[in-house]
Amino acid sequence: MASDPTKLYPAAGLPEEDPTAVSRKQDHIELAFQSKVERDELDSRFYYEPLLAAHPERGSLTPFSFLGKTLHTPMWVSSMTGGTALANVINHNLARACAQFGMGMGLGSCRQLLYSDEHLADFDVRDIIGPDLPLFANLGVAQIEQLLDKKEQGRITGLLKKLRADGLIVHVNPLQEAMQPEGDVFRYPPIETIGRLMQTIDIKVIVKEVGQGFGPASIRALLQMPLEAIEFAAAGGTNFAKLELLRSDPVRQLTFEKIAAAGHSAMEMIGWMNAAVAELGPRVLTKNVIISGGVRDFLDGYFLLKKSSLPAVYGQASGFLKYARGEYAELQTFVEAQVRGLELANAFLKVK
Repeated sequence: MASDPTKLYPAAGLPEEDPTAVSRKQDHIELAFQSKVERDELDSRFYYEPLLAAHPERGSLTPFSFLGKTLHTPMWVSSMTGGTALANVINHNLARACAQFGMGMGLGSCRQLLYSDEHLADFDVRDIIGPDLPLFANLGVAQIEQLLDKKEQGRITGLLKKLRADGLIVHVNPLQEAMQPEGDVFRYPPIETIGRLMQTIDIKVIVKEVGQGFGPASIRALLQMPLEAIEFAAAGGTNFAKLELLRSDPVRQLTFEKIAAAGHSAMEMIGWMNAAVAELGPRVLTKNVIISGGVRDFLDGYFLLKKSSLPAVYGQASGFLKYARGEYAELQTFVEAQVRGLELANAFLKVK
């Protein structure tokens, strides 16, 4: 007996198990012209290989060791803010995302906590992020210099203890301080101050810039120090020298606008770092890198990670900051999308 065609093929003439087919095909017709990708829009950094992998399962990124702990996502929440009511919301949302997606976190400048606990609640996120993910406090090299000169290094260890942090990020920002109306003056080269810090107290240290990156000689010098990581903070993201210059008078802005724009891209810095690692060999004591500055999305991050010769994660500060100021669900949706993008890139894209 023949099958009833009305059951196999309903009124729309399509199988019952594909109920959205009609609307989907209509969408295809209406959106066909809008979805055309021109040749100059193609991302030339990758080979697209559609035959070699199935769709990756969600949650399929491989866990890996970084800074002595296990991460599940190669993204880093990079030093953003502290000391205001909004910062409390931002930091707590970011810590919650780190816990959910298995990411590490660097706090914004903790300078205010050196002499007062008034704003401790803004930074106190260890219970949220949990004990198994890296959490680093943050101080400027100017504050480190001053504390060492005054033999008050105990304030640094006290800061790490009260935050239950794994170590300290030292941000290096000579141009920012020079452009800032209230800026500090360095008495010593930052490389000397960082060395003094590590000789004086036994703590884990990450060194980062603040939006202009490091040149090749600076990268080479840092690689030969026993740091936990170097964070690029390359040009392309927020430039704090330019930010501070915008707070000053028009004459200063006109005078210093070009030097405030000096800096290096993350790709430049990876090239210099890779060359230095190959040349220095066993003299390389820093084993990890945080690639940040101008990383717009997961494709930038994926590309830069694949280009690094050292184990790396990447920071995407502006994206995190944009979605961390409101309800957590907004940040959660953003991070979920970035993670899914990384899963798809791992499956179907090969870096040229």
